[in-house]
Amino acid sequence: MYNILTLNKIAAIGTSRLGDNYKYGDDVQNPDAVLVRSAAMHDMEFADNLLAIARAGAGTNNIPIEKCTQKGVPVFNTPGANANAVKELVLAGLFASSRRIIAGAAWVQGLKDNCESVEKAVEAGKKEFTGPEIAGKTLGVIGLGAIGVQVANAALDLGMEVIGYDPFLSLESAWHLSPNVVHEESMEELVAKADYITLHIPLNDKTRNTFDEKLFAATKPGARLLNFARGGLVDNAALKKAIADGIIARYMTDFPSEDLLGDPANIIVTPHLGASTPESEENCAIMAAQEIREYLTHGNIKNSVNFPNCVVPYNGKPRITVCHQNIVNMIGQLGAVFTKYSVNIDKLVNNSKGDLAYNIVVCDNLPENIDDMIKDLYAINTVLKVRILDYGNHQTLYGDPPGRGLRKGRSSPAL
Repeated sequence: MYNILTLNKIAAIGTSRLGDNYKYGDDVQNPDAVLVRSAAMHDMEFADNLLAIARAGAGTNNIPIEKCTQKGVPVFNTPGANANAVKELVLAGLFASSRRIIAGAAWVQGLKDNCESVEKAVEAGKKEFTGPEIAGKTLGVIGLGAIGVQVANAALDLGMEVIGYDPFLSLESAWHLSPNVVHEESMEELVAKADYITLHIPLNDKTRNTFDEKLFAATKPGARLLNFARGGLVDNAALKKAIADGIIARYMTDFPSEDLLGDPANIIVTPHLGASTPESEENCAIMAAQEIREYLTHGNIKNSVNFPNCVVPYNGKPRITVCHQNIVNMIGQLGAVFTKYSVNIDKLVNNSKGDLAYNIVVCDNLPENIDDMIKDLYAINTVLKVRILDYGNHQTLYGDPPGRGLRKGRSSPAL
């Protein structure tokens, strides 16, 4: 039985995908894995038996990634599961930033009991809420991942010219991106041409304040900027200066902060609605649960933010997974341990991501003295986590770092 701690309300359609041999809930003790949405985990203590964390959403800022990596714990997210929900809100943002729909609607509500004729007041006042059409205008998309690609393609269908920038464009995204999207060589070139700009990049130390005073200076005057990715991507002080200088005609973001309030004519702020649809929450829950199940059952990894993708189809044979620091001669050192215990390897896949490497080793046999083998694997000082998936015995055995003993007997979900 695997124990899964849920830190937020996870849609039942997702947790139902775990299966009967999983116990899950917000009161689970000693969890093997955690399912989370927005709950803050940075101050949580992780027991040595924690194997994985899955975020039902794209952003993982609420999870201590480095701490997890040091413990050999993969952190999964669900890219693309909420892409349509965010895309639809971005499209709404395009219209709202142009046509002053929100301000106009609020003004009309204020007419109640404040004028003799609403109809006459509307005809006299509507000129204050005029705005341009988006058809024929140029949209610049910074970041062409799952959401950025959908936004770019949809904008083309709305009659816009679309330019994009993404130096790390994946093959999968390229397959889905319309050939009519023009690729720019730099963000500076993109912002100089775009009437509308939308951000779709992750927030990290390298991307924080991407839109700073320098990039605003290169921006086409009168542009409208949309940020439905992460609040920290825009330097708010530089933004306000750009608005005062006429560079930004309107800014719309889904990430409220105190310093963005009080200027509804130029700054539109929504309450983090990007993925707040029932369809998105269900899609994210399903994907996160499937990622957890696949990792706990088979050791397979897909959509991890700190571990490399590594998937080996199940063939009924036991397998050993090892994650370790990505240094030279690790395959040789691991192979020596397998040879010592006369384990014949059917298939070995080793993938790396930055300073971390991960192995799935499918074996024809496992030694009787498996505990000793695990201890020898941990004797390699760069090894972070070892797991044994013995399907014949329908159990999982995984070692803890030296000095903490070995944990055995976790029942595997039915195969």
